[in-house]
Amino acid sequence: MKVGIVVFPGSNCDRDTEHAFEKVLGVGVERLWHKDSDIKGVDAIVLPGGFSFGDYLRTGAVARFSPIMESVADFAARGGRVLGICNGFQILLEAGMLPGAMLPNRSLRFICRDVMVRVEQTGAPVVSKLRQGQLLRIPVAHYEGNWFCDDETLARVEAEGLPVLRYCDATGLVSDATNLNGSRNNIAGLRNAAGNVVGMMPHPERCAEPALGGIDGRALLEGLLS
Repeated sequence: MKVGIVVFPGSNCDRDTEHAFEKVLGVGVERLWHKDSDIKGVDAIVLPGGFSFGDYLRTGAVARFSPIMESVADFAARGGRVLGICNGFQILLEAGMLPGAMLPNRSLRFICRDVMVRVEQTGAPVVSKLRQGQLLRIPVAHYEGNWFCDDETLARVEAEGLPVLRYCDATGLVSDATNLNGSRNNIAGLRNAAGNVVGMMPHPERCAEPALGGIDGRALLEGLLS
């Protein structure tokens, strides 16, 4: 098993993600530079967090046009597994690989803290190691994490069971009070219809080993490989 980690100018979680897969989970890692188009035979691809191209225009708006993204889209179309974390989620949205768009947090402030999320379903590899309703404590760090779409798209997303994670409290209650950034229906993570492409704002690579204060993110990374 080999995981490809796409690196854009401004990526700052690529080394953390590499460490989690290579040192914690013991799988091979291939760094994929954004200007290249060869995905080097990897079995899964991760778009890590950071500030690709300085978040100019909109988060992910420039990275979406990097040559590697055409290869990522082709890989996903053939059933390849793709995970976008934070900025990676934003890039997947800009690339049209997942529905919706990102707006600034409704507080208009950068949010960096642990949050609680509830697993909504396990129909995608990333969440296959978890159970529906399971609660996870995972860090977030973003300014534009407010997932938005129109009412018609939201109805389709919910009808098709595309949400994989929702912001909640420590008891699993989903409410406006637990919606830290204003995302529609408290959505913290989404999958595509096939389940092989997932984007999430929380950072599972930052809580994949006890030394980081928690391991709730580990199962999400393991699921990508399962």
